[in-house]
Amino acid sequence: MSLFDLSGRVAVVTGGNGGIGLGMARGLAEAGAAIAVAGRNMRKSEAAAAELAKLGVKTAVIALDVTSEASCRSMIEDTVKRLGRLDILINNAGINIRKPPQELALAEWRQVIDVNLSSVFVCSHAAYPVMKAAGGGKIINIGSMLSIFGAAFAPAYGASKGGVVQLTKSMAVAWAKDNIQVNAVLPGWIDTELTKKAREEVSGLNSLVLMRTPAKRWGLPSDMAGVAAFLASKASDFVTGTSIPVDGGYSVQV
Repeated sequence: MSLFDLSGRVAVVTGGNGGIGLGMARGLAEAGAAIAVAGRNMRKSEAAAAELAKLGVKTAVIALDVTSEASCRSMIEDTVKRLGRLDILINNAGINIRKPPQELALAEWRQVIDVNLSSVFVCSHAAYPVMKAAGGGKIINIGSMLSIFGAAFAPAYGASKGGVVQLTKSMAVAWAKDNIQVNAVLPGWIDTELTKKAREEVSGLNSLVLMRTPAKRWGLPSDMAGVAAFLASKASDFVTGTSIPVDGGYSVQV
């Protein structure tokens, strides 16, 4: 369907070398987009790019430290230099430090906020003039179920992901006139390296997730491909400022 065709489009995905980021990158590549995989682990990024290239699209690997403004801005510049343009930005890079509020150090708080929230602002800020000059673009920010709910073990993470939703709304309103749509995706419990560690650190988490999720399973990175393709394509040209849960029904079940 032509509305979902991303042929000729270029996307950059932060943290695109694994988990949710790679799942979304696959969705865009399958729709025809060229993909720049941006991350710190170059070996992992190269492997992801090689996998995506098998889908018949151009790829690039870009070194990125999302806590560095200069690195974020270089990522946007390098994407344009290497792939010719920039149409889609997925702000996916994220970390978590699981401690209750009273045990969390200020340095740990700042680390999570910088990676999960400040990087979304800086990367989007850098992408904005490029997209405006091109006549439009798509920005997809990755929130979380903790954009909605609270968790005793994730105060900084929850604050950062709640902030992502509100920042998404502000950018959507500000940049609508430039034909830039900005939306957020709120993944449920997706089976990734990050959540495998959560299952080790949070007692009973696996049982709780399965009990609470109507789909009765953990999500897979591949479950993120469709929403990525939708929000990156013409099909979503009149959709902006939204936050879409992809959670197997987790957020709607009492």
